[in-house]
Amino acid sequence: MFNNGKELLEICNSENKKIHEVVLEKEKKATGRSIEDIRKLMRENLKTMVESSNYALNKKINSVSGLIGGEANKVKKYSQNNKTLCGDIINTAMARALSTSEVNASMGKIVAAPTAGASGILPSAILTTAEKFNLDEEEIINGLFTAAGIGEIVAKNATVSGAYGGCQAECGVGAAMASAAIVEMLGGSPETCLHASSIAIINILGLVCDPIAGLVEFPCALRNASGVINALTSADLALAGIESLIPFDEVIEAMYKVGKSLPDSLKETALGGLAATPTGECLKNKVL
Repeated sequence: MFNNGKELLEICNSENKKIHEVVLEKEKKATGRSIEDIRKLMRENLKTMVESSNYALNKKINSVSGLIGGEANKVKKYSQNNKTLCGDIINTAMARALSTSEVNASMGKIVAAPTAGASGILPSAILTTAEKFNLDEEEIINGLFTAAGIGEIVAKNATVSGAYGGCQAECGVGAAMASAAIVEMLGGSPETCLHASSIAIINILGLVCDPIAGLVEFPCALRNASGVINALTSADLALAGIESLIPFDEVIEAMYKVGKSLPDSLKETALGGLAATPTGECLKNKVL
């Protein structure tokens, strides 16, 4: 039905549908399942997202290597402090993103969105939005289908792999998916969803992938925390009427070209960036 953002918008506009409706119809045709069954499967994904984004908020969860652990709990406690710079919503969103990262790094159950390394952004974004605006489960699920549509387009036309495109392809795409989901949940148009996604990618175009010791822990968890803020601010900018001068499909193409241009040392090999610092090498020797 659609292979890129332009085709998706054409369908939405010609049939007067939201992105999630088009994505659902495409999934129905591809799988032969009913809309009800497809939504049921997404509801199971949402359940796992809720669990992983909340699990480490009130307890310390250590990663297998011990490189990260307890950060979600620290930020959650800090969010309850009236003296925070960014306020409760931003800090809670970061805490939730960190929680999923910690669950992932401790071999817990998460939903790759679009990858395990970027799995904290989408759950945190949708749950924080739903909490603030008192949205119900069905509205959240609609947002998840919108996010899925964005992720599918990127996967078809570029990459969601840090090993191929850097962290821009993981946390960047995760933020793009999440920002579109937020816009959809808050009643924005399909065009506004794509503007939000474009802005989210633009904000971190060229972000490298340089995990310490090659483990999806540090700085991955921090980039999930900043990624959800990228998603929230990108959605706000788009809903305020800010448009990306570069169309969504061209932004994705640019991201793909930038990713291919990055040296291998900055694409999940742990041979460059933070992983190659003296402290990064020392930590690698301790955990491997």
